[in-house]
Amino acid sequence: MNTAERLKQARVIPVIRRADETNILKIAEALVNGGIQAIEITAETKDAAKLIRKTADAFEGKLLVGAGTVLDPETAREMIAAGAAFVVAPTLNVKTIELVHRYGLPCIPGVLTPTEIQTALEAGAGTVKIFPAGTVGPSYIKNVLGPLPQVSIMATGGIHLDNMEEYFANGAEIVGIGSQLVKASALKTDSDYQALQEKAGMYVDRVQQFHEQLALHV
Repeated sequence: MNTAERLKQARVIPVIRRADETNILKIAEALVNGGIQAIEITAETKDAAKLIRKTADAFEGKLLVGAGTVLDPETAREMIAAGAAFVVAPTLNVKTIELVHRYGLPCIPGVLTPTEIQTALEAGAGTVKIFPAGTVGPSYIKNVLGPLPQVSIMATGGIHLDNMEEYFANGAEIVGIGSQLVKASALKTDSDYQALQEKAGMYVDRVQQFHEQLALHV
């Protein structure tokens, strides 16, 4: 199974902002113990490359560690050199897609309009990120897939436990979950990390149950 397929199998990707060397491994451990298979560490986080390297080394074989909020090819190259297994962006930059693909890795660019989606596909993106998904809502994904049924969609922005299933029901294959799941600055005690693990498990269980029910009705 290649990385792109593993991301689709993971389905839920926590987006981690403003973590640091003192808590990134604790965060990752809690998420892995909750059943999470892939995470995104955002590039604007201080020492993001170092955090990606540290986490990728510590959880090799257990967790896909990607870079998020990558705005340009130079940042993409730095994150890949640090060990990022995939690259996610909030915007569409064709040169970034091309650079990431030269390394044989998935690049998931941020798009909104059908024109941006088509541009990303023509540049080689296998999956695109509808962002900000919360602004346009789940039905937007279904509407996009009408004329563009070949598109693999990740939805990010405003997604939480209570509306996540709507995005999957409307055709999203992956969802990115930000501060609704991981808020690094709020994690102080062992009980905080235990709560994070339990919350991650709730996301994983709910999406698994949703897809099991979906398969029964196909």
